[in-house]
Amino acid sequence: MRRISNVLMAALLVLVGLAPAQALEGPVLVFGGTSGTGLATVQNLRADGIAVTVFVRPTSDTSVLESLDVSTVVGDALNAADVERAFGTADFEAVLSSLGGRRGEPRPDLDGNVNITNAAKASGVKRIIQISSIGVGSTREPPGEGAGFMDEVFYLKTLAEDHLMESGLDYTVIRPGGLRRGEATGTGVLIEEEKMGSIDRQELGRLVAGALADDSTIGKILFGIDPALPVPEEE
Repeated sequence: MRRISNVLMAALLVLVGLAPAQALEGPVLVFGGTSGTGLATVQNLRADGIAVTVFVRPTSDTSVLESLDVSTVVGDALNAADVERAFGTADFEAVLSSLGGRRGEPRPDLDGNVNITNAAKASGVKRIIQISSIGVGSTREPPGEGAGFMDEVFYLKTLAEDHLMESGLDYTVIRPGGLRRGEATGTGVLIEEEKMGSIDRQELGRLVAGALADDSTIGKILFGIDPALPVPEEE
């Protein structure tokens, strides 16, 4: 009966987006870890006792990271030498890229992620997760004249995904649905079928931290949604 119970428990965990725990000893290098999904992932990793180093900009507020006893490396993700230097600060087991940017700033969606992928490959770090976005994909065309801001962002993320998938690394690409600012719900899932949906950043961070330790996610594009939340209305 104990064996049957374990099998049923494993199946239940997968259904709710909590794959059975595997060994992740760390340390983990995180880009984009000062806020949003990146910070939520860092918080989950630290709760599990995993050592984390976060790559930060000179202007970043690192007070929350300090409270989590997280190491930091200062640099610019658009500078390949800075990214390479970060990889040299420890013997990292895995890397997470949750890079983002603000309007009016140089976008790191392509060049920053390319720098991370290249540095990971050069340093021998095989395991990498890249946070992308729903709406990104290999069929997306270059934005034409008059294209909107997000069209450009989605195209850059598409190129970054393509570069990662051609790198030979043990990658996972995660494309979340509409991101919200709520707390973790425990009901989010990572699925291979593209579906519109919403997910709280804290919940996504929980799923990302779990995916780093789950070899069944390697080589996949996964969509992060929370079935318990309403689907965003189309504008």
